[in-house]
Parts: sequence; structure tokens; C-alpha cells
Amino acid sequence: MQPGEIYLARFPFGDVPGMKLRPVLLLTGAVGLVPEVLVSYISSVMPGQLLPSDLVLDPGKPQFRSTNLKVLSTLRLHKLATIHLSSLVRYPGVVDAPTLDLAAKKLTALLRL
Repeated sequence: MQPGEIYLARFPFGDVPGMKLRPVLLLTGAVGLVPEVLVSYISSVMPGQLLPSDLVLDPGKPQFRSTNLKVLSTLRLHKLATIHLSSLVRYPGVVDAPTLDLAAKKLTALLRL
């Protein structure tokens, strides 16, 4: 498991108890003795207004075909979670290196690092 890979994962939601199966982008590989990864939420619901930390993933464009997403989606870099590897259910695809670099820049700006 490498940064840039997309998985379907059980993702925690703050507004309701429990978890939902959602696509996520791996931001790290496995970390720690209890193997966990830092992930960011991918939503197929396009926000009315994009935030500076959002990144649109359009599977109709060549650079996003490897994601294997079915519909226009938004990587929501402000929606982060650390999840156990057992929460990763299925590997559908990967983002290309320039997209991962852009996500890293947006995340750095968001966290003001």
C-alpha cells in the first residue's frame, strides 16, 4: 500500500455514528505497530463551491482514468482520518504522480506547514 492509491474503505463520519463504505485516497503507507494509514475522503457529491483544499477528479480526463472512479468526484483534503488497514475493503485504482503532488501541496497549504 502506497500513497496515491485509492481504496474503498470504511470511513468514519462525524455527524453520524459508525462508518460508511467510501472511496479514499491513501496519503501514507502503513504507519506504526498497529498498521494504520492516513486517508482523505473522496466524494461523488460535487460541492456548490470548491474549497482551496478540494481537488476535482474527472474520470473523463486521461490523467484520472487510472483512478477507476465512475463519476466526477472531489478529493476533500480537509476530511482526513487515520484508519486501520483492515478498514480498506477493495483497491479500485490510483492517482497519477502530478495529482498526488498537487494533493500534497494543497494539504501542506491547508495545514500551514
